[in-house]
Amino acid sequence: MQKKMAILLKQQNVFEASGSNSPLPLERCGGVRSDSNIKKSLMKFTWLLLLFILCKQGQGQQNKHWFFFKPGINQTTSAINMSQWLDKPAGKHGFLQYQGKDFVFEDGTTTKFWGVNIASDNPFVNEKEATRWTNFMAGYGINAVRFHKFTWDATDGIHSTQLTNAKWKNFDFFCNELRNAGIYYSWSHIYGHRLLPADSSRVLAYREVADTKFPWSHLNGSTAGIVNFAEDLQALNIELTVNMLNHINPQTGLRYADDPALNFIELQNEDNIFWGAIEETLKQTPTYKKLLCRQFSDWLRKKYSTQENLMASWKQQGLPAGETLEQNNIYPKPNHGYFSYETEQSQKKGIPLPMDVADRATFLYEAQLHFYQRFTAAIRATGYKGIIVGSCWQAGSGIAHFYNLFADYNAGVIDRHNYSGGGTGHQLTTGDVENVAMVSVPGSGLLSTGFQQVADRPFQISEWMALIPNQWTAESSPIIAAYGLGLQGWDASYAFAMDYDHFTPTIQSHGVYNVTSPSQLALYPALASMIYNNDIKEGEIILNRNIDTNDLKKGRVNITDKTTQHADVKSFDAEVPAQLLAVGKTTLSFNNPASEKRIDNYYRFIDTIGKVITSVTGQLLWNYSGKGCFTINSPGTKGIVGFMDNRVYHLGEISLQTTNDFAVILVTSLQQKTPLASANKILLTVMARAENTGMQYNDTHNKLLQLGTAPILLEPVGVTLNIKRKNGKWPTVYVLDHSGNRTGEKIAVTKNDVYINSKKYKTMYYEIEFKK
Repeated sequence: MQKKMAILLKQQNVFEASGSNSPLPLERCGGVRSDSNIKKSLMKFTWLLLLFILCKQGQGQQNKHWFFFKPGINQTTSAINMSQWLDKPAGKHGFLQYQGKDFVFEDGTTTKFWGVNIASDNPFVNEKEATRWTNFMAGYGINAVRFHKFTWDATDGIHSTQLTNAKWKNFDFFCNELRNAGIYYSWSHIYGHRLLPADSSRVLAYREVADTKFPWSHLNGSTAGIVNFAEDLQALNIELTVNMLNHINPQTGLRYADDPALNFIELQNEDNIFWGAIEETLKQTPTYKKLLCRQFSDWLRKKYSTQENLMASWKQQGLPAGETLEQNNIYPKPNHGYFSYETEQSQKKGIPLPMDVADRATFLYEAQLHFYQRFTAAIRATGYKGIIVGSCWQAGSGIAHFYNLFADYNAGVIDRHNYSGGGTGHQLTTGDVENVAMVSVPGSGLLSTGFQQVADRPFQISEWMALIPNQWTAESSPIIAAYGLGLQGWDASYAFAMDYDHFTPTIQSHGVYNVTSPSQLALYPALASMIYNNDIKEGEIILNRNIDTNDLKKGRVNITDKTTQHADVKSFDAEVPAQLLAVGKTTLSFNNPASEKRIDNYYRFIDTIGKVITSVTGQLLWNYSGKGCFTINSPGTKGIVGFMDNRVYHLGEISLQTTNDFAVILVTSLQQKTPLASANKILLTVMARAENTGMQYNDTHNKLLQLGTAPILLEPVGVTLNIKRKNGKWPTVYVLDHSGNRTGEKIAVTKNDVYINSKKYKTMYYEIEFKK
């Protein structure tokens, strides 16, 4: 045992280089960072104890020849360092705006964002950490950050809208570091605005709101849900945002309203007037329920004048006893579950929705729109010219869904969230596992979010993640990059979430949401190269369906799409096969019947017998005849993602073969605007499964039995690669370490064939060089 521990210590000096050549920072894990000898000795003792346990727990995985993940510093000299690919400084092209479906800066430059979320108190880290975090992100090709839910404790503790210089000093520094590195930042700052004592004289019922209890405790005491119709609460959201925009960053000398590195402002996170939890909040806030009923009664009175006219239109139904215009107490039932059910029932019967249901939905949409218009006007009055997002949350299915989408459409850019996989909750625990791979079902999971893309607006997915303990998480970022930002033409991706300025010691971090797992972030250099080189062509629109909002007012919902949601994981089932998302671009439009486009001619791209889908661009091919995989065949990036069948994949001048059951294999040009056929430097990235040491599943892999501990273990990938060059030159293949630096080891090449086995080389990166 002592000998085994000594070997492990020698080979796996696991986190001595976590980004600063110091022990792993612990303060956000509940510890305290210190450089004292006592702390260092304690850290070393802890690792010795941990390794002793690992020798016991991890023997099964050691026998599988999995290898330890050993991240270090991704220096600018590293082959995978992408910092020079970023367009510095952020904001150099003016404010981000949009023209139709595309993001475009003021000077006409188009762009896409490959970003991450930084949440809670992390935007206020000290200057040293902010610099380290910025360099870490830039090195992996991240060009955008969504600062999320960061204002809960960012005011003076008395006023919910007044900034504090102590915290904003650090925030200002972080933003300037990002700006200089070419990383844009955005504000998702309001996720349930929490009331503070100074608000008591400004709102209708302070105590009611301050005492609210939500199913999710982090929203307790906040205005979530009810803010969408209550102008007194809206005023607080607006005032906070305007104060932030008028704040001058001393690092730049600019108000944030004048800073073009601020690429978008989100009015509210994961909230809308149809939100499923709003009714529970209204039970706890009777003053606001009364206000909502009065607003709806006024709306009905304006439309129908009298109770008699109202009941005639509603066909004497839909109005509980005791609710009348005279008493101003008619309740609009603001819950997307109610509207989803009513829409589904009417569509089954082939009839319009009852008029009372249509009126309720229309009123709620108009209340939502009024809030967004009021909020947007205040932001524009500061002079801010960048992008505005209404919200990023769905509203079930049917009439509420389309009205909610239309409200977001009128506010600006369409933004949505989605997750896939996962286990029993937000934290990694033992128990059931949703261990299904998206590659097995084309168009499923994260990609199905695209059914909400609107034809003449940019589309972004500002939160997504394949959740552990799903074992196939490595498939997710290539799907988002190739099929989302590529074929579907999405404009931005913000993975959720990045909690540290380094890789984490286990695959879990922000609960089951972790960008800094090797099955995610280690793939980013290759994917960033693919995105910034525009390797994947955007497909033509093969399906556009039009929604007439006048029909919605009459209760006619002509599209039968359905949303299914379990916690954060959502699936979108359209009236057309999800497989079309693997063929070409699918969109919706509002009030534009001339834009209708149907898919009859595009089924030729789906081989239903061989179960192969070819994209309209010819660059992507999805084979779902077995457990599923897809290939990428573009000028600058080629690769395979998913479950392999041990056959040779011919991708132009490159051929690939692997004996792995599941893997991600990407061959990417390391030179900007240079295709693989002429690139002198090429990156080969290989990734399969990542697990904690000692992590255990049951035989069918649908239950997690043991969480495991640090360090992370990576499954080896064996791949045979052939690269043909017209000039007949053979490449030199260098083994890189986990930070992309050459180890000094080379791999033999025979007739342009090279066999790479990460079981032997214990890394995911290889540099292929052709001498000039």
